[in-house]
Amino acid sequence: MTGILPIAIGRATRIVQLLLTAGKEYVCLMHLHKNIDEKRLREVCAEFTGKIKQLPPVRSSVKRQLRERTVYYFEIIEINGKDVLFRAGTQAGTYIRKLVSDIGIKLGGAHMVELRRTKAGPFSEDDGTLATLHDLADAWHYYKSEGNDKYIRHVIQPVERAVAHIPKIWITDSAVESLCHGAPLHMPGVAKLESGISKGDTVAIMTLKDEIVAYGKAADSSEKILKDEKGLAAKAEAVFMKEGTYPRPNPR
Repeated sequence: MTGILPIAIGRATRIVQLLLTAGKEYVCLMHLHKNIDEKRLREVCAEFTGKIKQLPPVRSSVKRQLRERTVYYFEIIEINGKDVLFRAGTQAGTYIRKLVSDIGIKLGGAHMVELRRTKAGPFSEDDGTLATLHDLADAWHYYKSEGNDKYIRHVIQPVERAVAHIPKIWITDSAVESLCHGAPLHMPGVAKLESGISKGDTVAIMTLKDEIVAYGKAADSSEKILKDEKGLAAKAEAVFMKEGTYPRPNPR
């Protein structure tokens, strides 16, 4: 497989768990084992859009039991004889090789020839941030030998890019330090937030300068958090900002 694989370093490694559960997009070349009428092919592929049942392959990192996954869209890009090029957007944990195999069962056999991941959460190969290991090596060379950080800043993205796809709560400067020490976020510390947040949703907790402090679970809905003056707004699960970045003012 080729394509996008987000890699985190330093304190940002805590964001990986969030990216693992994010949706993915793939472009796949499927080879059919016999000639199939195009109308029949499209009909069967349409059956694998929406909620599907999938049994993980024998060699997989999860328990091999039937589970439900969602295929958000399935678009046939090109058909050339028995070769079918398609694009699919899927829920995390969907096995494309198994998806192709299951389609093949209904069409007399099929297998995956090539696979490319084109999106992973907020990252897309079309947004200009995709980089190879050679790009990283070159960027490091220019940074170390010439002090030119232009390329290294392109290859290594801010951790805030990794939470672009989840709803956000912005907090006051005075609330930052408490969260950095592991305290939950209470409603007086909320400066603003996005609408549509439900209790239990994963949210990014940000400073007013759009720096990520932590991510965690919303303790209530957007409407309730805005309305109430007391109570719990969110509980952090992973903290990124270092203690002392926003020190509390000294009392007089």
